Amino acid sequence: MDYIKSPMYIEKRSFEIIEQEMGEHSFSEKELYVVKRVIHTTGDTQYKDIIYIRQGAIDSALQLLKKGTIIYTDTNMAAAGINKKVVNKLHCRVECFVNRDEIAEIARTNRITRSMAAVEKAVEEGVEFFVFGNAPTALFKLKELVLKGKARPKFIVGAPVGFVGAEESKREIEKLDIPMITIRGRKGGSNIAAAIVNSLMYMITR
Repeated sequence: MDYIKSPMYIEKRSFEIIEQEMGEHSFSEKELYVVKRVIHTTGDTQYKDIIYIRQGAIDSALQLLKKGTIIYTDTNMAAAGINKKVVNKLHCRVECFVNRDEIAEIARTNRITRSMAAVEKAVEEGVEFFVFGNAPTALFKLKELVLKGKARPKFIVGAPVGFVGAEESKREIEKLDIPMITIRGRKGGSNIAAAIVNSLMYMITR
């Protein structure tokens, strides 16, 4: 059976096809790289129409990554999808706070989701780089903490997926004057959140 076996060629050709199928767009070079990574991950060119990249957001993210930062993720899946070799090269760290033993107890005591408790803990520890691919409640909680003056995120990936709260949480977070990349509507997911982070890191390391 004859088929393409070269990973480098497959990726190169995939990106060529993506750009052809995207057609006309107004993305900058850096924005286009992020968008193509998302489409490459999903196989869905519609993402070019629903991804929102705030002006200056990419540069803000790159600045954080270059200095070394903690990357909060709302799920283990998002954390697993972020390229650890590149994270280590940048002297950053990925952490899904929901894994911590104390988070379950905090959630029970305060009658909130573990994802919300994890955001509170991340904020307490001064995290500035937030990545959401699954939990709308966590994204709502971050906005609540920002409005109370308790959180000062410098970059947000907002890509929760689903039918309850996902679209609304992204619409609400966009009301904040913070550098961010979001996936509007119901679509999103941990794989997409990870792809966005990877695309940003590759801009520095490749």
